[in-house]
Amino acid sequence: MRKYATALFIAASLALTACSGDGEPKASDSPPPTKEDIAYHDCLKANGVKITHTDYGAPRVKKDDPASIEKLPAAQEACKDKVPPPPSPEPADPKRLAAAQAESKCLRENGVSWYPDPDPVTGQIGDRAVTTEQMTELKTQHLDAVKKCMPDRGSGKGVLGG
Repeated sequence: MRKYATALFIAASLALTACSGDGEPKASDSPPPTKEDIAYHDCLKANGVKITHTDYGAPRVKKDDPASIEKLPAAQEACKDKVPPPPSPEPADPKRLAAAQAESKCLRENGVSWYPDPDPVTGQIGDRAVTTEQMTELKTQHLDAVKKCMPDRGSGKGVLGG
């Protein structure tokens, strides 16, 4: 359990302090900061980490300050009880969710008994739901089922085609 909590803590910390592209996120890239985001970054700041703010007010770790970055691991440990919860997943379009559920059902009906149902919110098959061995089996031993149930992916396009 401790390993899981530590991994979750690190992932959340990286997500909160990461920025994409060649600069700070734009206002259109992220929602405004939550009270939890602000409290977490205030705690980091109180523990010696320099914080900067985006144009829309979101706190971020100042990454160009080596002394601050050096203090980050200890500050993250001190502030782990203030790590904000991860954002809620983006719900799938109802048509996409229904299509993903139909694909799963079709694959099972066509000999892929282990193929899981998609997540009922996101419509995605989780990384942990299917093993690497199962994906290899799907690509090599169940191509007819894939072509029938997932025509856009079994025809050389998409994830299974590559």
